[in-house]
Amino acid sequence: MGTSLNTVVFDIGGGAANGEAIKAVQTGGPSGGCLPVSKFNLPVDFDALYDAGSMIGSGGMVVMDESTCMVDVAKYFLQFLQDESCGKCVPCRLGIDRMLEIITDITEGRGKPEHIPLLQDLADTVQQTSLCGLGKTAPNPVLSTLRYFPEEYDAHIHQKRCPAGVCKPLITYAVDAEQCKGCGLCLTACPHGAITGEKKQAHVIDPQLCNKCGICADECKTHAITVN
Repeated sequence: MGTSLNTVVFDIGGGAANGEAIKAVQTGGPSGGCLPVSKFNLPVDFDALYDAGSMIGSGGMVVMDESTCMVDVAKYFLQFLQDESCGKCVPCRLGIDRMLEIITDITEGRGKPEHIPLLQDLADTVQQTSLCGLGKTAPNPVLSTLRYFPEEYDAHIHQKRCPAGVCKPLITYAVDAEQCKGCGLCLTACPHGAITGEKKQAHVIDPQLCNKCGICADECKTHAITVN
């Protein structure tokens, strides 16, 4: 207790294993809030984390790098909390469902500017009126990501773009013709038959067949696969 998040993540944990920049840490389990690097000076302390929009909770931490979409993170934990809700009280039972519905719309390109204040009000209502601790803390992933990562919500809603390249309906895989050597690794690896091309010639991805699984990008040795 009292050790800073910075010390836990970077000194004890060693930072990101893949060398990517750290974006956030979620503390306290699925009902915890997501805190940005700018808050890593905070101590692991009940009051400090609560005031920042998170909690100690189960004592666990999930550290995320720049390849993580914070809107998708909120959706992921709402899906878990939806299953965990006992359904006894209306705010938790219906509130989590509605929050998940709105965030799903945002990640799938159906987001609207009015969704943000609606999501904020809904999360506040669920937090204040639910009967038990699960309902009262369930909005934390939503409220904290809205608070600390508003630019990601903005990109999803106004630009129909996922900056991290995670939300499949908002991304497109393509081949950079200048980088592609025509080795055929991506073509062979694609399980959907979405890639065509001759040997030693730039390949092409058919967006109608592409399932956006990312296997081609993992296999490409020249980093010719782009995610837009």
